[in-house]
This record gives sequence, structure tokens and C-alpha cells, in this order.
Amino acid sequence: MFISVTDAKAQLTDLVRRAEAGEEVTLTRHGHAAVRLVPVKPKLTPEQRRKILDDFKASIEGKVFPGPDAAHSADFLYGDDGLPG
Repeated sequence: MFISVTDAKAQLTDLVRRAEAGEEVTLTRHGHAAVRLVPVKPKLTPEQRRKILDDFKASIEGKVFPGPDAAHSADFLYGDDGLPG
């Protein structure tokens, strides 16, 4: 939805409700998009963040396999004598 700043003044409460409900509301000035009304996302508590991370870790458990360890990751570049092969 596009609406001029002048028209928005009279409808601000309704426009805020619409933006909170997920509708994209763009205010225009002289026919050009100027600003967009978007809902503020609530900040997550540390407990909510921890739960998200724990859920993610549980969802990938068993799906991620370890790669070569760093100490031996370049061994394929060298022969049995220790020289580049």
C-alpha cells in the first residue's frame, strides 16, 4: 500500500494497525516512496536465544560429519619420504 504523507496524517492509527498485521505500508512524498512502516520485532531473551541454538543443534545432530583434523589435512600433498609428491 502506498499513501502520501499528507493523507497518512489523518489515518495514522489505521496504518499502524495494518503494518503491525503484516501489510506493507509505504509513505510517499511528492509521488516517491519516502518511508515504510514496519512492525518492531521484540528482542529475544537470553533463554529464548539459548532454546533456538539448542533446537538447531539437536536438529543437525548426526547430519554433520567431522572433516580431517588440521594436523593432517595436508598430508596428501607429501609422499612417504616427507617431500612434496
